[in-house]
Amino acid sequence: MSDPYRISEVTEGPRAARQGGALRPLLWLLLVICASINALTSAIGLMAVSVVFGVAAMGCVAALIVHHYKHRRP
Repeated sequence: MSDPYRISEVTEGPRAARQGGALRPLLWLLLVICASINALTSAIGLMAVSVVFGVAAMGCVAALIVHHYKHRRP
């Protein structure tokens, strides 16, 4: 017999699905692409292009860190 006064835990789905989890994979994809282009252009010698993609990669890292700290469990 179940207890009508018992408060049961509500199971929630995956945390990423609840919070619009498309941002984090997109940021990771952009980070990999920017870092790859940065390495390639640096090896070729196109420093101006390399700097642009290096800054973009650092922006992706910063956005991933901010996203992590905003959406972590208490």
